Amino acid sequence: MPLALPASSARSILRRVIGAGLRAADPASALLKCVHRAGHRLQVGHRRYDLRFFDRVVVVGAGKASVRMAQALERVLGPYLDGGLIVVKTGHRLPTKRVTVIEAGHPIPDRAGLEAAKQLCARAAELGPRDLLIVLLSGGASSLIPAPVDGVSLADKQKLTQLLLRSGAAIQEVNAVRKHLSTIKGGRLAEATRARIVTLILSDVIGDELTAIGSGPTTPDPSTYREAIAIMKRRRIWMKAPASIRRHLERGDRGDVSETPKPGAARFRRVQHEIIGNNEMTLVAAAQAAQRAGLRTVLFSTPLVGEAAQAGKTFASLAARLSEGNGIVRRPYCLVAGGETTVTVTGRGTGGRAQEFAVAAAGEISGLHKTWVAAIGTDGTDGPTDVAGAVVSGSTLDQAKRNGLNLRRALTQHNAYPALRALKSHIVTGPTGTNVNDLYLLLAL
Repeated sequence: MPLALPASSARSILRRVIGAGLRAADPASALLKCVHRAGHRLQVGHRRYDLRFFDRVVVVGAGKASVRMAQALERVLGPYLDGGLIVVKTGHRLPTKRVTVIEAGHPIPDRAGLEAAKQLCARAAELGPRDLLIVLLSGGASSLIPAPVDGVSLADKQKLTQLLLRSGAAIQEVNAVRKHLSTIKGGRLAEATRARIVTLILSDVIGDELTAIGSGPTTPDPSTYREAIAIMKRRRIWMKAPASIRRHLERGDRGDVSETPKPGAARFRRVQHEIIGNNEMTLVAAAQAAQRAGLRTVLFSTPLVGEAAQAGKTFASLAARLSEGNGIVRRPYCLVAGGETTVTVTGRGTGGRAQEFAVAAAGEISGLHKTWVAAIGTDGTDGPTDVAGAVVSGSTLDQAKRNGLNLRRALTQHNAYPALRALKSHIVTGPTGTNVNDLYLLLAL
């Protein structure tokens, strides 16, 4: 995997630490640790399946990491796999032998995703009780397989997605709304098939909340139409949303259309969910790499959440406190954290949460010698940009001023990308094939 980093005396260490974190999040390796086959016996976690019992074994799925998961599953199942279909972000396709791969738009759903969702649902619906459906889920699945309810168009879903993404809503809030406008999310996929289901999940949600990962297509949904409406009103997008969406949610709240399937529903007794990996495995691997490099290392147990700019300031402010010599951690050190921040967009700038995190951090470490903050999206794409994140140092703010760049304005206008590009501060990986939230590093040599 290519890993382009800004030139600095820390580049070698950052390359080792970030590279170790990304390699640890490889979906294929994670799946192979959890799924094994010996002859006709398939083991998934602590459960075993006799493949001779099933007439067909079919794979469906979606997400940025789903193609690497599919590659690994093809190796495990061999001749027992009867094919399948997965949907990945455009540009993330990899070769597979028995599973069809379709590319679609992310984060804004597109027509390719709409058609792929129809095919995916059709594959699942044709299966019977003597079939095994293996569902592969990772971050990005919600956008990649749009399946709007009757009366709601793809254009309506696209506008709503843009509103939600710019509102600063947490992923749980975004998906609670999506689930009540979909025929596939919120347990609807499980409802649509009679097959036994095994869902393998690479989590991009803090806390590994099953209902939020990919909007939980095979998971019972505890949220309601009323909650979806409340979220949209709280985020001040209710009146901005298309009328068709408001009408459907109001009908659901009145009981005129069915709710998503709830916990306790009999259908889910034949569904197994298995988390094969998450943000923690990236953080642990990064911390171990930092320790091997001779750095005093602290791994944060609490994820960073909330507005990206505020999280970046708070994280980076630790450098100034540690530089005062309070004895907690001495140079050389590396602080490692993960999480999933949000951005409430008010302008028309270009950027992403990792880049906003980095720009905000630059102000806090300004003037500190041999100090860097790195923020990277593990999927290799930060927001709607072609970079994974950025690295800033104690000299970034002065460098920006010398080049006539106003980082404060870039932050308030949510326009971090062009400023960081001018400063040559971007981290570039290309598609990584995984997606397990973000990685944040504070390094002082």
